Amino acid sequence: MIVQSKTVLITGANRGIGRALVDEALSRGARRVYAGTRQALTHPDERVTPLTLDVTDSAQIRAAAESIESLDVLINNAGLGLYADLSDRAALERHLAVNLFGPYDVTHALLPLLTRSRGAIVNVVSLAALAAVPLDPTYAMSKAAAFSFTQAVRVAAARYGVTVHAVLPGPVDTDMGPQIDIPKASPGSVARAILHAVENGDEDIFPDPISSSVAEGWRNGVAKALEQQFAALAQGEPVTS
Repeated sequence: MIVQSKTVLITGANRGIGRALVDEALSRGARRVYAGTRQALTHPDERVTPLTLDVTDSAQIRAAAESIESLDVLINNAGLGLYADLSDRAALERHLAVNLFGPYDVTHALLPLLTRSRGAIVNVVSLAALAAVPLDPTYAMSKAAAFSFTQAVRVAAARYGVTVHAVLPGPVDTDMGPQIDIPKASPGSVARAILHAVENGDEDIFPDPISSSVAEGWRNGVAKALEQQFAALAQGEPVTS
């Protein structure tokens, strides 16, 4: 999916990776970028259309979907990280509301537009989806669920010609990132790597030095092979070992 001349919607577009994705989509020649945020957003580029979009608000999701005439790329980027204890059920529920049910609801609302354009869905998940990070265990649980959703919708959307990409970044230098002294990628470099990989057709995207160190192992590992075998079952294809 080449971004040039396409229409893109990005949730969580006011800061961090989301804001960097807006700028990167513009730099790649996007025709229109819908910037979904919970609060008012202004942008100097006239190709940017701000959308009031809290991904936990069904009325706002519905209104956003109704306001868009066409869409080629949906980037589910909005996320929440609370750094809560594993025993904090309320934190888990808040994480799930934003990190799982948010992209779930937004994707279902916009899938008819994406089907029409044979577009792409890009879910910004986390490396923590593959292995829980003890700094924020309930966040990791929600991202693991979001990754499973991404794999499931990848199979379901394929029959409509819609591609689905999972982004699995490691630590990124944002206000939601881990506040500890470890190497962190810049939001701009992550955004560039994400859209480059989407244009390249990569299913699973590891957009920074830490995550890219496990990319080959993931792509050639048993979990990816099992995903592909299950997908073949759904598509009625013979399963090979």
